[in-house]
Amino acid sequence: MEVASILSGENQGPKVYTVSELTASIQDLLEEHFDFVWVEGEVSNFRSPASGHYYMVIKDEKAQIRAVMFRIQARYLKFLPEDGMKVIAQGRISVYAPRGEYQIILDYLEPMGVGALALAFEQVKKKLAGMGVFDKDIKKPLPFLPKRVAVITSPTGAAIRDFLKIIRRRFANMEILIVPVRVQGDQACEEIVNALDLVNRKLKADVIVLTRGGGSLEDLWAFNQEDLALAIRKSGIPVVSAVGHEIDLTISDLAADFRAPTPSAAAELLVVEKETLINRLNQAKTRLIAGMQLKVRSLGDELNHLRNRIQDPRKGLANLWIRLDEIHSRLIRIMDLTIKDKNKGLGAEIRALRLFSPVNRITAIRQNLYFQKASLVKAIERQLGEMQANRSLLEKRINDLSPLSVLKRGYSITMKLPEKRVLKDVSGMEQGDQVQVLLGEGELECRVEKVGG
Repeated sequence: MEVASILSGENQGPKVYTVSELTASIQDLLEEHFDFVWVEGEVSNFRSPASGHYYMVIKDEKAQIRAVMFRIQARYLKFLPEDGMKVIAQGRISVYAPRGEYQIILDYLEPMGVGALALAFEQVKKKLAGMGVFDKDIKKPLPFLPKRVAVITSPTGAAIRDFLKIIRRRFANMEILIVPVRVQGDQACEEIVNALDLVNRKLKADVIVLTRGGGSLEDLWAFNQEDLALAIRKSGIPVVSAVGHEIDLTISDLAADFRAPTPSAAAELLVVEKETLINRLNQAKTRLIAGMQLKVRSLGDELNHLRNRIQDPRKGLANLWIRLDEIHSRLIRIMDLTIKDKNKGLGAEIRALRLFSPVNRITAIRQNLYFQKASLVKAIERQLGEMQANRSLLEKRINDLSPLSVLKRGYSITMKLPEKRVLKDVSGMEQGDQVQVLLGEGELECRVEKVGG
């Protein structure tokens, strides 16, 4: 009965999941329930590997969640997330099965308290300032009166009309090259950078003007790009930035060699009025003629004064010859006195050298070495004699104390064989034992015939 119940499956246990199955079920539940969520928190552990994806943790005081924004969405961000930044994020919840972790896949990210564009502007500004792009000492001076001006702008905008109006009024025959580009939108920055490169390579302009009319921060965003700032600094031709109104400030304004608050101001900056320039030239001509006339009169008066002061040169030459003879005589006397003093000093030095000549000192040292050598030889010979006497005495004492000397007086030493134990008495000896007898000269091997008490 029990076997049948088991076979029928009536008492089966709880379902057992594999890890993959359980993770997939959790993933289905989370992604179905949290398909679209907004999250507010602080960014930490931000990193951006070579793949271009953004990885981070969004946290608050009590919890945290991993987040990832893939490159296709990250490229639309105007700012770069940083650790500690407060953000609002939108995305969908997902489970990363290989690690068993849930995360939010971000589609949108915005900083809290400040707009994304404003934050991106400050980030780009700070980065470029650290690179020295805005340094004043690397900015090129503007030409006084450029012959050819290249204007990079939209050909249909109000900015170019204002610019050309001022140029025609102030200096009508100046050559203006208009390089048409888009000044707004995603492709605008790339077109402006290419235009800068084109002017530097092919158009022999004396100065470049980047200009457009006013607008919002988003409208002017093409002029706040890092690529444009680097292209401006790379330009071998001076660049004037005249973007927006006077209150607008862009990255191109900071990177350019000179900033003009408006397009009209850029034209006034580059070109002085032709009539004003002619008047200034006429005034300079008048001042130059008057100055030259005054200088000629002054030089004529000085020439007359010098003519009156000129004397017979022979008198001056006679005085110079007399003065030269006097100086020559004084020089001879001084040289004689100097030579006598030097000779006296030289004689004293020679006597001192002879007195302290190293030859005398070397002779004394050699004599001293000879005496020391003789003393040393005598001491060594004396020491050797004493050592020889001591050696002879020690040899005699050793010979007197040697057992061989005792044996020569008729004594012998008997040893039991085979262990060669010296016998001092007959204990342990038996008839037939072998013994060795050492004499004063030679030795005997004997066999014991009898052992006495």
